[in-house]
Amino acid sequence: MLPEAFLERMKTQLGEEYPAFLASLERPRAVALRFNPLKGEPPELDFVRKGVPWEPRGYYYDPDARPGLHPFHEAGVYYLQEASAMAPVALLDPQPGERVCDLCAAPGGKSTQIAGRMLGEGFLLCNEINPKRAKILSRNVERLGIANALVTNEHPDRLAEKFPGFFHRVLIDAPCSGEGMFRKEEAAVTDWSVETVQMCANRQREILRSGAALVRPGGRLVYSTCTFAPEENEETVAAFLAEHPDFYPEPLDVPWFVRGENSSVRLWPHKLLGEGHFAAVLRRKGEPDEEEGGYMQKQKLPKLWEEFARELGICLPEGKPVTFGQSLYWAPKQMPELHGIRALRPGLELGELKKDRFQPAHALALWLRDAKKVHSYPAGSREMAAYLHGETVASPVKGWCLVQTEGYSIGWGKGDGKLLKNHYPKGLRR
Repeated sequence: MLPEAFLERMKTQLGEEYPAFLASLERPRAVALRFNPLKGEPPELDFVRKGVPWEPRGYYYDPDARPGLHPFHEAGVYYLQEASAMAPVALLDPQPGERVCDLCAAPGGKSTQIAGRMLGEGFLLCNEINPKRAKILSRNVERLGIANALVTNEHPDRLAEKFPGFFHRVLIDAPCSGEGMFRKEEAAVTDWSVETVQMCANRQREILRSGAALVRPGGRLVYSTCTFAPEENEETVAAFLAEHPDFYPEPLDVPWFVRGENSSVRLWPHKLLGEGHFAAVLRRKGEPDEEEGGYMQKQKLPKLWEEFARELGICLPEGKPVTFGQSLYWAPKQMPELHGIRALRPGLELGELKKDRFQPAHALALWLRDAKKVHSYPAGSREMAAYLHGETVASPVKGWCLVQTEGYSIGWGKGDGKLLKNHYPKGLRR
C-alpha cells in the first residue's frame, strides 16, 4: 500500500496521466545490466535482451536469470544497474582525460559507469560519506578493474575546501526520499513521509552548495535523484540557481526523457522501461585557468615490483606509485595531494611488499587484460567453480599466474607445474 499523501500529490502532479502511472507500478519491473568496456568486448549471453536507449553498454535481461551468480559478474564484466539509474551519467557525458567527481557515489553504479566512459584516462574521485557504504563502493571499483579512481569517505564540505574548482564534471546523485524506487524496494515505501521529503530537500541543497564549489569554470554539474517530489527536484534546482548566478541550465536534446524546467529531465515508469528518476544539467560560467597544480609527487617503483612485473609482462598506464598502509598503489597522474583526506583506495592497488617478495593484489588481477602467464577456465566448468570456492585447480603453469574465465581476468593463482594454489580472496569465496 502506497502512502495516501504520496498518492494525492501524484494525482495533482500528473493529472490525466495518473492512472497510467498507477498501472505501471503494478507491472513487473524491468531489470538491466551494463557491460564494462574496461574488460574489452562484451560476451554473448543468452539471457541478455534489448539495449537501454540512453546507455550504449546497457541492456535489459531476462528477469528469471541470475547474472549476479555468474563468474562474469565476479570478473567485473558487467554491473547490475537499474536502467533509469544509467541516465545521469549519460547526461554528465564524462570524457577520457578529464577530472570527474561522483560526490555521493555508493554503491558504485554511476562511478563505474563514469569510469567506463573515461576508458582509464584522467582522474575520477568517488566519494561516499557513510563509512560502510564507502567500503562497498571501494569493492565495486576494484571488481570492475578501475585504475584511475580515488575512493574517499568524506563530507562534501571537506572536499569542497580541498579541491575548489578542480573538476571538469561533477555528479551529485543525491540521497532522496526514494519515491522512484517504491516498486523496487519495500523499505522506500515504509520510510516515506512528508517530513522525510522536506528533510531530504534541505540536505540536498547543502550537498549542491558543496558540489558547486568543486566545478571548475566552464565545467558541468549534473544533479539527480530517484524521487518524484518537486521539492527535491525542480524546487531544489531553482533554489540553487537563485543562490549561484555563476551557474546556468544547459540546453539538452534528450528524446527518451520528459523535459522539465531549467533543462531538467524526468524518467517516468509509465513512459519507459525503468524506475523513476530526475536529473538537471547545469554549467558553470567562465573560462578555466591555464595552469592547474597540486598533483602528488612521483616516487620510484620498488625493485620487488619491477621483478614481478617483468616476469608477468605487466605495463602500467601513465601514473605514479603511492605507498598506502602496507600496500603499493598506482595512482592516476592527475590525483592531487591527499593530506587530511580519508581515502580508502588511492588508485590501483598493485600489492604488498613483503620482506623478500611481492604479493600481488586482487585489484591488479581484475585490472589486467592479459599477462605472460595465464590459465583460463570456462565459466561453467568444474574448475572455475572450484576456483571461486577457494580450492586448488589443475594447471601446468609455474609461479604466479593470472586466472581467467573465458578470457576475462578474475584472480591470481600460484602454480608448481601441476596444481594452482588458490589466491582468490577469502571474503569473496562462495
